[in-house]
Amino acid sequence: MIKSKARITAIGTYVPEKRLTNNELEKLIETNDEWIVQRTGIKERRISNIDEFTSDIGYKAVRNLMERYDKSLEDVDMIIVCTMTPDFKTPSVASIIQAKLGVKNTGAIDLNVACAGFTYGLHIANGLITSGLNKKILVIGAETLSKITDYGDRTTCILFGDGGGAVLVEYDEEHPSFLSSHLGSEGEGGKNLYCSNLSKRMFEEELVESDKIVQNGREVYKWAVTTVPKGMQSVLINTSVSLNDVDWFVPHSANLRMIESICQRSGFPIEKTLYSLVDYGNTSAATIPLSLDKGVKEGLLNNGDKVLLYGYGGGLAHAGLLIKWEL
Repeated sequence: MIKSKARITAIGTYVPEKRLTNNELEKLIETNDEWIVQRTGIKERRISNIDEFTSDIGYKAVRNLMERYDKSLEDVDMIIVCTMTPDFKTPSVASIIQAKLGVKNTGAIDLNVACAGFTYGLHIANGLITSGLNKKILVIGAETLSKITDYGDRTTCILFGDGGGAVLVEYDEEHPSFLSSHLGSEGEGGKNLYCSNLSKRMFEEELVESDKIVQNGREVYKWAVTTVPKGMQSVLINTSVSLNDVDWFVPHSANLRMIESICQRSGFPIEKTLYSLVDYGNTSAATIPLSLDKGVKEGLLNNGDKVLLYGYGGGLAHAGLLIKWEL
């Protein structure tokens, strides 16, 4: 890997005020708190208002970043929004957030890699800055998954929630954050997690025609618990860092049982793993920044810590990063 020249310098998050608890879900479908917690570890999730969209959540996460770290964003030269729930097919969420921030001289792109979106976004930001093309990039993971969730399907509606997180990535040749990476995709498994759109078929197979998330949870689980442990090793293979040297593991917060299996198979202690799903559910591209910020707010994540991030999900795509936390 080419030596990075990019550093994460600030973080901010936002979640909607409205809570949807497991007990409240009992009134919508045949389920109960014990069943949900036993299978997923999730206790509640946040739900956006009817007039609150991904651009609103992403913008509020950026405002939180600015307030906490006293950062000016006037010279941001790229905004990357990682999401699978954009307000519109066009314009991009990034362009809407750019307008709300009033930043004029910046690029603006959306990146749809579903639950792996945030790690892909960081990887791209590092590449753009290290290459010299950009100097200061906002990477935002934000979702309003409740708007594409079928609340008649108990296998999916217990999982998903809304929220967002943002980090600022800046040029810094002396103290770079990015140490190593690994990316992959198994597109043939895309039929196991999708939300249909223009095409009604995938690889000649008929899809459920719906504007809601369709998931084969069993197949996604099997794929994740075999793919992620291997990917974790691939992130580290070209470094002098071993898994024992990693201070924190931050996987996509899809399901606590899945995270436990990944930790068991990889040999990484669950006690050194950060996740956000208990209070927020699966927020797709937002789970990793929410987990990181949880670590910051609880005093667990400290400067100098080596952190292994791993996003995985729709695609089926995945991306892992080893970073040095140095805000």
